[in-house]
Amino acid sequence: MRNFRDYSVWKNSIQFVNSIYNEIHSFPESEKYAIISQITRASISIASNIAEGTSRTSEKDFNRFIEMSIGSSFEVETLLEILRMRNYLTEEKYNELITALNIIQKQLNALHSKLTSKH
Repeated sequence: MRNFRDYSVWKNSIQFVNSIYNEIHSFPESEKYAIISQITRASISIASNIAEGTSRTSEKDFNRFIEMSIGSSFEVETLLEILRMRNYLTEEKYNELITALNIIQKQLNALHSKLTSKH
């Protein structure tokens, strides 16, 4: 059985979730049940789907969870853009988070390609 803790993409995703949590405390209280909730759930979903996928016995099932992580990563990217437009993130912080997210997306796409070629 695979161990999700062995995947660098999972490790990077967990660090990314922590970065998101470090930022949301400064957002307006009015966003608590809106974009704050959505971006935390979507960020957590990236790492959680990787972890859940590693428990699957087939490459095809594992790959399906990687695809869900990819989808969540694009959701997060969209939410980061909205946060930047609303001036909840500085340009510097936005660029830092997008750079980290793009690394995760590249890792997810590489893993997806590897798993796709196996079946």
